[in-house]
Amino acid sequence: MQTTLLLDIAADADPDLRAVGDWTLAEMRAQAKRAAAAAASDNVGQIVYCGLNGAIVPQLLFGAGYAGLPFCPLNYRLPDEQLNALVARTAPALLVVADEMAARIGVHEGVTVMHVSAFEAAMCTAPEFDGYAENDTAVLLFTSGTTGAPKAAVLRHENLTSYILNTVDLLAAEADETALVSVPNYHIAGISAILSSVYGGRRIVYLSAFSPEDWVRTVDVERVTHAMLVPTMLDRVLDAAANAGSSLPSLRALSYGGGRMPEPVIARAMTALPHVGFVNAYGLTETSSTIALLGAEDHRTAFAATNPAVRRRLHSVGKPLPGIEIEIRGADGKSVLAAGESGEVYVRGAQVSGEYLGKKITDDKGWFATNDGGSMDAEGYLFVEGRLDDVIVRGGENISPGEIEDCLRAHPAVADCAVIGLPCAQWGEKIGAVVVARGGADEGALAAHIRAALRSTKTPEAWFFTEELPYNETGKLLRRDLKKLYSGG
Repeated sequence: MQTTLLLDIAADADPDLRAVGDWTLAEMRAQAKRAAAAAASDNVGQIVYCGLNGAIVPQLLFGAGYAGLPFCPLNYRLPDEQLNALVARTAPALLVVADEMAARIGVHEGVTVMHVSAFEAAMCTAPEFDGYAENDTAVLLFTSGTTGAPKAAVLRHENLTSYILNTVDLLAAEADETALVSVPNYHIAGISAILSSVYGGRRIVYLSAFSPEDWVRTVDVERVTHAMLVPTMLDRVLDAAANAGSSLPSLRALSYGGGRMPEPVIARAMTALPHVGFVNAYGLTETSSTIALLGAEDHRTAFAATNPAVRRRLHSVGKPLPGIEIEIRGADGKSVLAAGESGEVYVRGAQVSGEYLGKKITDDKGWFATNDGGSMDAEGYLFVEGRLDDVIVRGGENISPGEIEDCLRAHPAVADCAVIGLPCAQWGEKIGAVVVARGGADEGALAAHIRAALRSTKTPEAWFFTEELPYNETGKLLRRDLKKLYSGG
């Protein structure tokens, strides 16, 4: 099933329903078919986009689908050299680039560059593309490259449509529902937001670039009901809302994902916005978005709980979605671990791609190794402990940075923190803590706090204080940058 069929089904069922901004579903489909006609060429192997969020993104996504071409949005935040390296890898391609970014793009063999304004002009005179051109690949997304060079993840139509059909009911949204999309268009959450909103009948409003003040203002002006943030954004949004004197009254559901959510931040959000249902969504590019979800009711139950085991679920990513199987496996990659035991998260399901260009990385039974460490409790709640690449090996003991970070964040003097492994002649690696302090954070007091809550072998031996931590635009901590910076310290 092609992703364009999701738009066709919705547009046939309710053509006058608003889809993106003031465009109806019928108008959205017509624009996408004109985009397909303007882009289709024997010399084009995929449609590439480099620019901010806006209505051009769903036009190109669906237009590429009608034309039988993959859609490949690029990370425009990369330095010019890295961005152009990705552009070169997309050939043969049509690159549609935001006018203000065009000067950054060099000349690349096999890549035709069109400014957005020129492409939109071509669309105005293009007929609507007639019919479908079949192609298995719907979207190519370059991974963030936090642990190496970006890889091109292949998302096929069947992966994306499986995710939507298992999680979204056709045109089930209420008439006034509006989704604010502020995550980057080159992130899987930006792609899935388009597909789920169009099929579910929820109007999309774009925020071209995130700032907490603009986010709050847009929610209030557009009466946004649904939105998604990464954890690093939420605290800033709460500050901006408080400064603006807004309680975000229209907001009903706020999902978050892409990184660890500190308990003090989600607790603050649930206290400040009691009318909002919070959802923790865990997924990867290679799984076509969300594979596990901690829903609003689970949040409320855990937040109100006095039972530590139930309260702990605020740190979980919930339970697997319909159609998804999750296992926790040991170091051999085969043995399935019991409830409560930590290992690697494996996932299987029709939405799981587990594929990069030229390389399929699922096993012969369809299981994808996520490279995320985690565990599941007896009730089936999944706890993600972080990337296995980040595990600190101290004297032969595997130590998860996430456990220590959660403990540190519970200290009132800690605003944010990161735990990293540093070279050590005696133990192989030692534990380092990089702390953003709220006030007079004392190294000794923080070490005592960790020692009392965990144990001495998990107490950091090196301490660093900084004003902010490096995150990428999708909320992932750039731990590699910290290790590079402090390895000589």
